[in-house]
Amino acid sequence: MKANTVLSRSPALALAKKELYSLSISPAFYGIVIFFLVFTSVWLFNFQNFFLRDMATLRPYFAGFPLAFVLVIPGITMKSWAEERKLGSIELLLTMPFSEWDLVLGKFLSCLGVLCCMLVLTVPLPLSVLPLGVFDGGVIVCEYVGALLLGAAASAIGLFLSALSKNQAAAFLGSAAVLIVIMLVNQIPFSQSVPEPLIAVINFISLTFHFESFSRGMLDSRDLLFFIFTAALFLFLNTRVLLFRKWS
Repeated sequence: MKANTVLSRSPALALAKKELYSLSISPAFYGIVIFFLVFTSVWLFNFQNFFLRDMATLRPYFAGFPLAFVLVIPGITMKSWAEERKLGSIELLLTMPFSEWDLVLGKFLSCLGVLCCMLVLTVPLPLSVLPLGVFDGGVIVCEYVGALLLGAAASAIGLFLSALSKNQAAAFLGSAAVLIVIMLVNQIPFSQSVPEPLIAVINFISLTFHFESFSRGMLDSRDLLFFIFTAALFLFLNTRVLLFRKWS
């Protein structure tokens, strides 16, 4: 009873619950989830030729997550603020007794809920291939932790860009464009001659580069802090956008 009371008194959790319910009755939500599951499976078995590899590892499987997130995360976040702005309901939200952080965290938690749901639905695939070899369970758990952190940082970026956009289409395209750059920017040094100091900068801003340590089964505190800092930074910028709209 006490837990329910706390949840009901938390504006962020109440908003997250409302957002999750809104997503659950949207056909687009199920389309996004199915796309993610199909894309990652095809990536592993077709593009990475899993059955031709003489290695008991799921690294090729999780290597497809950053690419999938380029389209999946914008699909989740595009509606969050752009739709509120289009319908005019954002003004109503801003006049309610919620802080900007309550509103932003509510949207963010709903995105995390969807992300967790998608990751849970991928678990049967690793379980189905476990009998084919001796897999390291700790590495697989670490890869899932990295995928969750990667998705959380990407969701914060997507929410920020949704807050800047006038409609869902602009939010989706803007988020997808930004995510594909910061996901794949670390591939530039492999195809171009780039000075060493610039390579360090490129790797630092690349979400995929920081995800690689998790895919190797390493919980690197630097990469962990990078994802947390990135998510916190863009959530903070999101609150500034809301505050600007509130007083403009």
